Amino acid sequence: MDPASVPFTEALMSVDEIFNLIKLFFLSILTPGWRQYQVFIIVGLAVLAYLMHGLLGNMVDARVRQREGWSKWQLRAIVQVKRRLGLIAFAVMTYAVYAVMQQVTWPSRSYLIGNASTLAAAWIGIAFAVRLVRNRFLRRMATWGLWIWVTLYFLGVIDEFSEFLDRLALEVGDFRISLLSLITAAIVIGALFVLARVASTATASSIRKNEDISPSMQVLAVKGVQALFYGTAFFFGVSATGIDLTGLAVLSGAIGVGIGFGLQKVVSNLVSGIIILLDKSIKPGDVISLGETFGWINALGARYVSVVTRDGREYLIPNEDLITGQVVNWSHSDEFVRLDIYFGTSYGCDPHVVRKLAIEAASGVQRVLPAPKSPVCHIVGFGDSSVDYILRFWIKDPTAGLTNIRGNVYLALWDSFKANDISIPFPQREVRMLGDAD
Repeated sequence: MDPASVPFTEALMSVDEIFNLIKLFFLSILTPGWRQYQVFIIVGLAVLAYLMHGLLGNMVDARVRQREGWSKWQLRAIVQVKRRLGLIAFAVMTYAVYAVMQQVTWPSRSYLIGNASTLAAAWIGIAFAVRLVRNRFLRRMATWGLWIWVTLYFLGVIDEFSEFLDRLALEVGDFRISLLSLITAAIVIGALFVLARVASTATASSIRKNEDISPSMQVLAVKGVQALFYGTAFFFGVSATGIDLTGLAVLSGAIGVGIGFGLQKVVSNLVSGIIILLDKSIKPGDVISLGETFGWINALGARYVSVVTRDGREYLIPNEDLITGQVVNWSHSDEFVRLDIYFGTSYGCDPHVVRKLAIEAASGVQRVLPAPKSPVCHIVGFGDSSVDYILRFWIKDPTAGLTNIRGNVYLALWDSFKANDISIPFPQREVRMLGDAD
C-alpha cells in the first residue's frame, strides 16, 4: 500500500466509526422506551419554545416602548436577548422538566433532557460571548464553530471527531500540519485577539485621557500598542497550537518579496503615516488645505488621513500625498488665521474715512478678533476707476468656515459704505453712434 494513502484510509475508518455511533443513537431512539420518550419531550418543548418566541418578542417590544431614555448598550442588549428568546425559553423549560423528573423517576430516564438543557444554555452563552468579536464574518464563524464543538462534546464523539481531523494532515518533510491544528490555531488566535482588543481599547482610552501627550503622539502610541498586542497574540496563538513556523521560513520569505513589490504604495503610506505622527506636522483637529480640498482632520489612520469639509464630505487622503505635496496647515503653530479681502472706492471718497469705516465694519462682525490682532486697512494702489484697498482681520476658529466670515465682512462693508455715501465704482462704457458718411 502507498504510504501516502494510509492517513486517508485511516480518516475513512474514523468517518465510518462516527457514522456508526450516530446510526446506533438513532436506532436506540426508534426503539420504544424512556430514551424515545425523552426525545419526544425534547421535540415538544422545542416546538413550544418556537411558538413562544413570537409572543415573548411582542411582550418585550411593548415593554421597551413604554419606557424612554434607554442607552445604546441597553437597546443592543435587548435586541440580542429578543433574538434568542426561543432558545432561552427552551433552556428554561427543559431544565424545569429535568429537575422534576430527577425527583419523580430514575435519573437515567431524564439524562437526555438534562443534556439538552445544558447544551441550550451553552449555546446561549456562546451567542452572547462572541459579541466581543466586532467583525461580522469572524463572529459568525466563531459562533458556528463553538456551537459545533459544544454539540459534539455533549454527544460524546469529540475524541473520535478530533482524531479524524488530526488524520487529515499535510506533510512536507518534517513539517506536518493537520486540519485539527488549523482549527485549534484559529480558535486560540481568535480568543487571544479578543483579549488583545479589550486590552488595547483600555490602554488607548488611558492614553487619550492623558493631557500631557500631544494628539499626534497619542495616535502613534495607540497604533503602537495595537500592533504590539495583536502581534503578540498571533505569535503566542501559533506557538500554543504547536505549529512550527521554521518550516515555512523559506516559503514565507519568497511570499514576502512578492508582497513587498505588490504593496509598495501601501508600505509607503504606512511609513508616511509614521513620519507624520513623529514630526507632528498635522494632528486631529487641524484645518488644512490640499489642492481644492479644505477641511479639518477628523482622524489619522495607518494608510490615510480623514479630512471632513464644510459641506459634510469626508476625504480619505493617502499619507504619501501629505508628505510629498504642499499642504497648508491653518492651525499648525497656533489657532489664529489672518484673512484678506480686497475692495475699491471711487476717487471722490476720502481714503481716511474709507479706512476708518472699513475697520469699524470688520470689528463689528462676530468671530473677528479685537486687539491686539485688530483689523487693519491699507491702500494698495490707484486703479483705472477706483482706489484699491486691502482689509486684513484675524479669526481663531477656521473650522467654522472661511467663506462665511468673508461674506459677513463684505456685507458689513456694504452697509457701512451705503450709510456714509461711500460709492463703489464699477466699469462704465460709453457708446457713440456715428452717422452715415453721406
